[in-house]
Amino acid sequence: MRIETRRLLLRYAIMKDARKWAEQIGNLNVSRYLLHVPYPYTLKDAKGYVRRCRKRRQEKPGKDYSFLIELKSERALIGGIGLDDVDTFQGTADIAFWVGESYWGQGYGTEAGSALLNFAFDHLHLRKIKIPVYVENAASNALARKLGGVLEGTLRQQSRAKSTGKIHDENIYGILKEEWVRTRKKLK
Repeated sequence: MRIETRRLLLRYAIMKDARKWAEQIGNLNVSRYLLHVPYPYTLKDAKGYVRRCRKRRQEKPGKDYSFLIELKSERALIGGIGLDDVDTFQGTADIAFWVGESYWGQGYGTEAGSALLNFAFDHLHLRKIKIPVYVENAASNALARKLGGVLEGTLRQQSRAKSTGKIHDENIYGILKEEWVRTRKKLK
């Protein structure tokens, strides 16, 4: 599966992506705000990730849609984004994302997030997306709000980042389908 935007291609990972994946997500400035990513992040970790993604894609109904973010102009892997815990009966899922440090501040998170929200609401017919973000991750909190996320609460000492061992409070943003319809008009 592929989702294309003006500048980006969201696509499934293949084994030849593992080395570049490990380089991008292995940066502690990136992984310190990610729940399951160890530091250092090795090529073996990346290959394991690709295998897990392939296995999870075979589950029916799909509960996970994990994509690489590729910058089309450079054919470069610049990040990752996905829907986790997809529950079609409830109509809900969580969204998680990251962008490599050298690509920060260029609108790639907004573009990839918008494309994934369109997919979630228009193709999977979900009704609500939850975006969990560590409180001190200012950029991701700003992105959640820009995408139309409404802060629904803060979970105190909710999770420990695998890369640093640090315990984080987590902001929980929610986006309802009707809110996304209004927000995406503003983002165009």
